[in-house]
Amino acid sequence: MSPALRRVITPVLLLTAGALVVAWAHGSADPAERGALAIGELAQRIREHIQLCAVSTALAVAAAVPAGITATRPGLRALASPLLFLGNVGQSVPTIAVLALAFSVTGIGFRTAVIGLWAYSLLPVLRNTVAGLAGVDPDAVEAARGMGMSPAQVLVRVELPLARPVILAGIRTAAVVNVGTAALATFVGAGGLGDLITTGLDNQRDRILYTGAALTALLALTADWAIGSLAWFGRRPRR
Repeated sequence: MSPALRRVITPVLLLTAGALVVAWAHGSADPAERGALAIGELAQRIREHIQLCAVSTALAVAAAVPAGITATRPGLRALASPLLFLGNVGQSVPTIAVLALAFSVTGIGFRTAVIGLWAYSLLPVLRNTVAGLAGVDPDAVEAARGMGMSPAQVLVRVELPLARPVILAGIRTAAVVNVGTAALATFVGAGGLGDLITTGLDNQRDRILYTGAALTALLALTADWAIGSLAWFGRRPRR
């Protein structure tokens, strides 16, 4: 099967799987489960989950990519180790602990969850940005400089395009991890599919629990496909 065909078939399979999960959830739900598994309720939880992941991942990219670029500039490479250390701290601390710390400052809600997810997703983006730029062929950089390009032009027209696959791989990792971690947002009142999981656990309703877990897994696969498709289209030769 060609890569292009796989890019088309994957979303079809994901949508089909999602429809089957929703159909199963409604198949024989008892009255106590129907409220949590109503179509409108599921759509709301999915929307909240996507918003949490999209905002936190975008903020991580906005912070980590410029930081990684800065740490690879001549004269500033000593910053790489401290920045990576800070990124490791953000990911080594359990997410629930970060959420608790953020809760003490910002209170309950969406903003607190985004802070926790942002801190947890910085490292993959930062690490891959540094690695991608550090791995650019020095001969290509020297050739660009020999053509009279300024340092900014070399960065934008040579280094970033060559490092893009590695940087996108870091963003892809951060986004997928974020989807699973965002289930913890329910503990700070930010909603998301974690609400279904905790409702199922608290009330011993396996159907609600499994529905939340399955939809979270499908969202993670969707994020992986979406960012992987961006990387694939970016690598396609232009005619």
